[in-house]
Amino acid sequence: MGAVAALLCAFLVTACGPQTFPRDASFADLPGWSEDRHAEAIPALRASCAAIARLPPDRGLGGAEATQATAADLAPACAALATLPPGDAAARAFLERHFRPVALGEGMLTGYFEPELRGSLTPSETFATPLLARPPELVEADLGAHIPDLRGRRIAGVVREGRLHPFHDRAAITAGALEGRGLALVWVDDPADAFFLQVQGSGRVVLPDRRVLRLGYAGWNGFPYVAIGRFLVEQGALAREAVSMQSIRAWMEQAGPERTAALMARNPSYIFFRALDVPPERGPVGTLGAPLTPMRSIAVDRTRLPLGMPVWLSGRDPLTDAPLRRLTVAQDTGGAISGLARADLFTGWGAEPAARAGRMREPAAMFLLLPR
Repeated sequence: MGAVAALLCAFLVTACGPQTFPRDASFADLPGWSEDRHAEAIPALRASCAAIARLPPDRGLGGAEATQATAADLAPACAALATLPPGDAAARAFLERHFRPVALGEGMLTGYFEPELRGSLTPSETFATPLLARPPELVEADLGAHIPDLRGRRIAGVVREGRLHPFHDRAAITAGALEGRGLALVWVDDPADAFFLQVQGSGRVVLPDRRVLRLGYAGWNGFPYVAIGRFLVEQGALAREAVSMQSIRAWMEQAGPERTAALMARNPSYIFFRALDVPPERGPVGTLGAPLTPMRSIAVDRTRLPLGMPVWLSGRDPLTDAPLRRLTVAQDTGGAISGLARADLFTGWGAEPAARAGRMREPAAMFLLLPR
């Protein structure tokens, strides 16, 4: 089948018969492959290699049967990066030599960014919403270490009398279940900002003296993430196609504090943070342990795709309405990211990345690049 026909089949499945994913592909199947600035993605891949180099060679990086990989699988490509000359042509040739494409089908591409909040190291009437450190009694467990079929899935809770019990949910924590324990890292001026910071998983808090406190993910309370936009759709407050971070924030501004708090409590998941010693010019650290690169790092479902690997995206930029076809690197995970062809693109920090991430909910074709 020719490249054009293969692409038509990828997007018009009913016209060409059922397609099974993942399946082997060629670089000719990747829409816009020759047009990307591939060299721009190489720093993200190098960051992945540096993080994976600290792991045992047999450590699994995630993925299902047809997509899984270990640290050793990526080692030859990482070694070759040391002598890679500059330029897009060299980067493209390197990728084609060391990786093979696997078509994942058409799925959903969303975006996330690093928010910037206003806060203080001491509470006040203005700064009254705490961002909390992880409680020491909170235990997380990798279920895949005990049951192979649950590889990549985790659970969290508190141990009492030798058994793991559920931890406090969001409603209980915001009502004060953890107050008085010295867990507050910083207080911010807007509970909605704190909520969306938890959705993003990391962020920046600008203090009154203009210092910037960088916060990263430290753990979660064990409850599944629930997208609150669905409740606004069910209530008829928003149309399904209009749901975005911006439209939810606009509803909150009109609804007032009480209704906003009730809506946020519908998501029982609660994220804890840690202070990061990271310079302002560097991106936050993702699940892999590598700093995220704007527009080149993605979050994936690690039960379906391995971390550290390149992934080709072919979708649309919601800000410019132009095609968004680019090489990215799987370096992060997220509670709302589930499925084979499902990715969350890290857009960066600042006003434009926030607008892009908030509007990004686009169908996209995705291709995993596995080491040869």
